[in-house]
Formats: sequence, structure tokens, C-alpha cells
Amino acid sequence: MDQLPRHLAENVMNLRKKMGLSQLQLAKKAQIPRSTLTYIESGESNPSLMNLAKVSAALQVSLEELISQPRSQLKLIKAAEIPVEKKSKNQVRVEKLLPDPIPGMEIDRMTFSPYSRMKGTPHILRTKEYLYCSEGEVRVYVQKQQIDLRKGDVLAFPGDEPHAYENLVGKKTVCFSVVVFAPTGL
Repeated sequence: MDQLPRHLAENVMNLRKKMGLSQLQLAKKAQIPRSTLTYIESGESNPSLMNLAKVSAALQVSLEELISQPRSQLKLIKAAEIPVEKKSKNQVRVEKLLPDPIPGMEIDRMTFSPYSRMKGTPHILRTKEYLYCSEGEVRVYVQKQQIDLRKGDVLAFPGDEPHAYENLVGKKTVCFSVVVFAPTGL
């Protein structure tokens, strides 16, 4: 718990500098006193939830991002360390390609065994999913439609709808799924 003020200070300062803002400019944007922002960036503060919400809105990041451990700029993840889920009776391999979770986004590499099927899980409301077929052929079932993708095709669809995938060929099919959660304020 004692790490939170330091994480907050470092994250606010880094984000502010990346946006090219002075403390005064960010304080005005967040509608808080500059002294409050200075205190936050000192790593010694315990700001109110209201002030944290104002700063996160001004920096356009989540509260979680403000208080989480600052991320290193570089990180190599070896193939053996990539999280893998096996689904549909081990017929579909799903590799999680974002080693550090990014709020509002998922990227998965899905490898389908020949003629395998997998039911997708609907995501939260107003989610958009993009499916890129990099090898083989896949059929996507969504909104009472069947859409066939071949190598190089991309399908954009509402990720909050029930959906399923089917490998149409007698060899493996590889797809990349990018799920983006729409901001709630739009």
C-alpha cells in the first residue's frame, strides 16, 4: 500500500510530460489547485478520490493506470512465457499477446485445429472486435450471419454480440483477435 503514492507520483509526472504539459497547465485542465498537483507529484500525498478522478480524466487514463506500478518501456516475453489457454476440448489454442494488460484492449492469437469450432464469449457492452485471418480459412457466426474469412481478410463486428468461430479447412487456421472496449462517455 505504501507504494501507491510513489506509483501515482511517477505515473502522473510521466504522463504529464508525455502530453507536454506543465504542472500549471495540467492543474487547470484537471480543475484542481497547482499545489495539489505538486503534492501528488511529490509522492507524499494522499489525494481525495475526487482529485484523482479529475487528474485521470485530464490525463485521459483510468484510475487504475494512475496508481499501478509504472511500466518499463521494454519487455521481452519469451515464447514459453506467453500465457496460453486451450479451448474447445484442446482444439483451439489462444495465446494472450499483451503481456501487460492495457485497460480496454485484448489481443489474442488463435490457432484452430482442422475443422474445429469455438464459441466466443460476448464482451462488455459497446465492444468492437477485429478478427484477422493470417492462415487458413475461418467462418464467423455473428448477428445471425455467417461470414467467411480467408488469409488476409479482416472482419470488424460488435464484440458484445454472441459469436462463434469455425475452421473451414483440413489444416490449421490462425487468426488474430483484437478486442477494443469503447469508452462509456461516448
